[in-house]
Amino acid sequence: QKEFVETGGGSVESGGSLRLSCRASGFFVDEYHVGWFHQAPGKEREGLSCISATGNLQKHTEAAKGRFTISKDGAKNTVDLQMSSLEPGDTGVYYCAATNMYSKCVNASGVKWWGKGTLVTVSS
Repeated sequence: QKEFVETGGGSVESGGSLRLSCRASGFFVDEYHVGWFHQAPGKEREGLSCISATGNLQKHTEAAKGRFTISKDGAKNTVDLQMSSLEPGDTGVYYCAATNMYSKCVNASGVKWWGKGTLVTVSS
């Protein structure tokens, strides 16, 4: 069974940082493009950052540019999202997801499967 498990969520003050980790089981992160998504309370899930299967390509949406960094560790079979300069608007559940199409890796419609998410709360 292929699945992701996200960890690293928690509570942080505005301006703070968190590092989220997504561990894959049942497959290798080098087989798929992996993205991180954010769902704020009452809003749709939106893409943040994605890293290609080979690890040599990345893309970030406007919500993530300049603040978030994505990386992968093939030996640990993980994809991490380092978040900095967090704001209350970053509060919500963060999910990682796998896709076969790099062109859609920050687009929820392109996702093959999702992790269960980890909650981040940013206080002002």
